[in-house]
Amino acid sequence: MSAFIITRIQVGDYDTWRPMFDQDKPRAREKAKVQRVYRDADDANHVFIFLEYASLDDANEARRRLVESGTLDRFEDKHGPNVVQEASG
Repeated sequence: MSAFIITRIQVGDYDTWRPMFDQDKPRAREKAKVQRVYRDADDANHVFIFLEYASLDDANEARRRLVESGTLDRFEDKHGPNVVQEASG
C-alpha cells in the first residue's frame, strides 16, 4: 500500500529555498514515486510538499533521513514531515 509524506514549511524566500530543495541532500526523495510542491495562493513562500512512496517502509526511511539531516531545523514555521496513508472508507 502506498504511503505519503506531507510537509508544510514557511520558507521565507521561495526562490532561494527551491534550489536547495531540488538538491535533496538527505536523499529523502530518491524512492518517491510522485513529488509535488504546492505554493499557497496568498503567500508564495508558504509551501506544501507532497511525496508518494510505494510502501510505508520507504516513506518512513525517507522521513528518518530528512529528520536526521537537520534540513528542516532552519525553519521555525513548519509542520512535518508527516507519514500518512490513505484512510479507508
